Amino acid sequence: MKIRSAEFIKSAVEPKQYPAGRFPEIAFLGRSNAGKSSLINTLVNRKRLVKTSNTPGKTRHLNFFLINEKWMFVDLPGYGYAKVPITLRKNWKQWIETYLQERESLKGVVLVMDIRRTPRQEELGLVEWLTDRKRRCILVMTKADKLSKARQLRQGAAALEAFSKGPDALILFSAKTGQGKDSLWEAIEACL
Repeated sequence: MKIRSAEFIKSAVEPKQYPAGRFPEIAFLGRSNAGKSSLINTLVNRKRLVKTSNTPGKTRHLNFFLINEKWMFVDLPGYGYAKVPITLRKNWKQWIETYLQERESLKGVVLVMDIRRTPRQEELGLVEWLTDRKRRCILVMTKADKLSKARQLRQGAAALEAFSKGPDALILFSAKTGQGKDSLWEAIEACL
């Protein structure tokens, strides 16, 4: 995919703050520190479009980015561990669910998981929840460069078994090496 432009549009927490739904949207969702921001930066060939951090919980709003003046990427707050107050984490859950359930321009969700972690009930339940709401979901395991090829394959196979999915349902991705970038773009384009 040739990226001609990528720009931050706005941050929001509730529907009245969202940008107008003129463009199809792809949302990026995952556990805190799973690599969502690095994945988006890699996809759009920018180093700092989306702020990255080693500290979980840095993304605190729904962040909208216009890509090629054709579609939006939406970076959602991570779930799970984050150094933020419990009340803020509860609000995130509500904001994310409202967005995922009600946003008409949402065409797909990229579920971002760290390859070094086995999918947990949150991920399994999230995929089921999205499926029940007829939302397309792309499964991506990031940080593939942290494991040998053999371990990547084992972790991928374990994830596919956990999700009861076939071999083409999971993309192994590395922001460092670019592994999986083309496959992920193909999956995103299929949603758009």
